[in-house]
Amino acid sequence: MPLTKKDITDLLDSKKIEYEIVEHQPVYTIDEMLECEIPHPDQIAKNLFIRDDKKRKYYLITCLEDKKINLKEFRKEHDTRPLTFASEDDLMAKMGLYRGAVTPFGILNNEEKDVIVFLDRDYENKIMGIHPCDNTATVFVNTRDVVKLLKEHGNEIHFIKM
Repeated sequence: MPLTKKDITDLLDSKKIEYEIVEHQPVYTIDEMLECEIPHPDQIAKNLFIRDDKKRKYYLITCLEDKKINLKEFRKEHDTRPLTFASEDDLMAKMGLYRGAVTPFGILNNEEKDVIVFLDRDYENKIMGIHPCDNTATVFVNTRDVVKLLKEHGNEIHFIKM
């Protein structure tokens, strides 16, 4: 069973991880997110769930919301096969998430531990605003705490310049 918003906040509480949660209407895009007028808009994360053309490798790219990700450049820099956005079915199968709720917390649902995470180096030692596996809220949490949770889970994680 995929993690819920309550599961995420319970996990953060149990690990004594500081966070701030803000409830808002459901959002499906960064533009909709920014229209919510939530606090800390400069900390909002953009999350892209992508896969290679053979559906063998899956990647979660998390960066500051105002950054542009060029998949062709990403492919060259990380020596991958051609890349495209993963389908909603892939998103549910790999991370237990629906469209609009993509988040690094979804990695905790990745039982195979085969989704590779790439985090924007600009988030190192900073707060990031990410969904708690639900697009009706945003959790502001220190990136190092998120990375610790994901590493404990067992997924590969890289900080990169974007």
